[in-house]
Amino acid sequence: MSLYDGWKQLAFEEQEETQANEFWKNYCEMEKGIYESILQSKEGHLKGSIKELSQEYNVTPVYFLGFLDGVNESLVESIKLEELEEESTIDITIEFDKLYYNMHAAKAEWLYTLEEWNSILTEDRQKEIKKEYNSSKTVVKDDKVGRNDPCPCGSEKKYKKCCGK
Repeated sequence: MSLYDGWKQLAFEEQEETQANEFWKNYCEMEKGIYESILQSKEGHLKGSIKELSQEYNVTPVYFLGFLDGVNESLVESIKLEELEEESTIDITIEFDKLYYNMHAAKAEWLYTLEEWNSILTEDRQKEIKKEYNSSKTVVKDDKVGRNDPCPCGSEKKYKKCCGK
């Protein structure tokens, strides 16, 4: 079984609600620790084997793959998680702006409120990214052309007599 299959089985297989809650609580704490370490170093670049990196962050390779699954959309170049094994070497670069945005999208308040963000992104930039995220989920209705309005095609006829037939 690949590491990614192990992660999917561990994270998404059916469990009792209390077991699932306990798993996600532990995973979120582990994930928070990895992000704190990465943000403290201000280094968005990780290089090494899955085994080495998981040891560096004091987690199992399967949990580290879970971290990679979460951060994959925030990388300069995403990686194919299905192909990774313990001895696989990765060389990834995290885009911090994109990561901060994606943390908002995932509603991961325990991650985007970390103090370490203040040394990476200015307060204004954090607010700007939050605003971008909020506006991305706002639905804007287009103005509807009324039947007696001028036709948008530019014919100078009323819409009802032109394109509205």
